[in-house]
Amino acid sequence: MTIDFYYLPVSPPCRAVMMLAKAIGVHLNYKIIDVTKGEQLSDDYKKLNPQHTIPTIDDNGLILSESRAIMGYLVNKYAKNDSLYPTDPKKKGIVDDRLYFDLCTLWPRIAKTYFPVVFKMTNAINEEDVKSMERGFEILNALLSNGEFAAEENLTIADFSMVMSVGMAQIFGFDISPYENVVSWFERCQEALEKYGYEEINAPAQALGEWFRANLEVV
Repeated sequence: MTIDFYYLPVSPPCRAVMMLAKAIGVHLNYKIIDVTKGEQLSDDYKKLNPQHTIPTIDDNGLILSESRAIMGYLVNKYAKNDSLYPTDPKKKGIVDDRLYFDLCTLWPRIAKTYFPVVFKMTNAINEEDVKSMERGFEILNALLSNGEFAAEENLTIADFSMVMSVGMAQIFGFDISPYENVVSWFERCQEALEKYGYEEINAPAQALGEWFRANLEVV
């Protein structure tokens, strides 16, 4: 069965879902929603998703509109096993913990630091936002002190989500080298995810970096 997938290629959460779908062999029917043109505010789209956000899936009438929930659902319903999103309560709890850290701490701090410049709301980054983001990376570095990946000795959907956040920070010019565990984990993720099209799926993200640098005031 084909799943309608509403997305924009530059969006990190959208790209996380795209890569996860490849990993478990789910076919997506891609439908671009260009938020830079306000297409998410159309009446039809708001009926589908009242939050008018991307990504959104429509799986035979089931509508989900948060990337991490989408990934959990896709694994639960379509994956051949639960390695990417364990059903064991303890293991699942750790994966969920990392997902919520990405959702509530890491990604919001990255977005708050860089997106105002990307979307021309300002031409300078706020140093307090940078410090908050650095604190987020310090926490991530501590969380990655044990194990090869974010929550397990193997990939889980927590890695699919967080690798997009960290990769986006790098594209904007953030230096991750002070965070040794993050660097090692990021390299492992890139290598492990390449068979699922990591480079190809993430290529459009460079556009966000270009927009950021074009709008950034040079001091």
